[in-house]
Amino acid sequence: MIAVLWMTGTLASFCLMAIAARELTGELSIFQALFFRSAIGLICLALVYVGLKNKPSLSLKRIKLHGLRNVIHFAGQYGWFMGIALLPLANVFALEFTVPVWTALIAASFLKESMTRQKIISILLGLIGVVIIVKPGFGIFELASLIVIGAAVCYAVAYTTTKALITTESPFSILFYMCLLQLPIGLIGSLNGWQWPEGGQWLWLTLIGLTALTAHFCISNAMSHADVTVIVTLDFLRLPLVALIGVLLYQEAFELSLMLGAAVMLLGNLVNAYKK
Repeated sequence: MIAVLWMTGTLASFCLMAIAARELTGELSIFQALFFRSAIGLICLALVYVGLKNKPSLSLKRIKLHGLRNVIHFAGQYGWFMGIALLPLANVFALEFTVPVWTALIAASFLKESMTRQKIISILLGLIGVVIIVKPGFGIFELASLIVIGAAVCYAVAYTTTKALITTESPFSILFYMCLLQLPIGLIGSLNGWQWPEGGQWLWLTLIGLTALTAHFCISNAMSHADVTVIVTLDFLRLPLVALIGVLLYQEAFELSLMLGAAVMLLGNLVNAYKK
């Protein structure tokens, strides 16, 4: 039950972030949205750090790996925000579920993790799910879908490097350097055509900054209270929830092929997560 409550926070965070990103589409550049996301996140983390009695280490020993992780993670976020602007919300979330597929492939290539039959089945199911969703050969194979898949690959690389970092770094340290190192990237990208946010734009930017932190915090706590198969299944609820939001708020079409493809990917993720 505790895990369900934490995952409810995770689902709410991701959905609110998607709404905020959609509301800012065409008003502020993606670079600016990501700059303020990092700035707000950094302020919140600094306040938490000051208030902690046992302060976590912020060692610079692995700063190069932090740097690699955050350049790639920033690229993934940029692609995700672009996908939110170009595709129905449910399509973006569904294609994001391919992250475990790419993570398994990258971990096998660079971390020398074994490629078991279980992982191979999971990867194949994930790729079948992608084909069902994007429907190549039926109309135009949307560039926007490829952008979101590219973002998922970037997230997979970020997750793989996080797996390497977590052996010596605290979760707080990883989040802190995420905001700190991505801040100048967003700023540099924002300089060309910079405009100060106005009125309600501040609300959406604040929401992006806060939900980016709460999503990480909630899912981390959920994982400490339940098996990964339970987390993967609960996380899948993001898709019908955001599909409903897309229909109600943005008059987006609801496609059964999307749910079918996502269900196949969910099955693949469960196969990979299941432990005998």
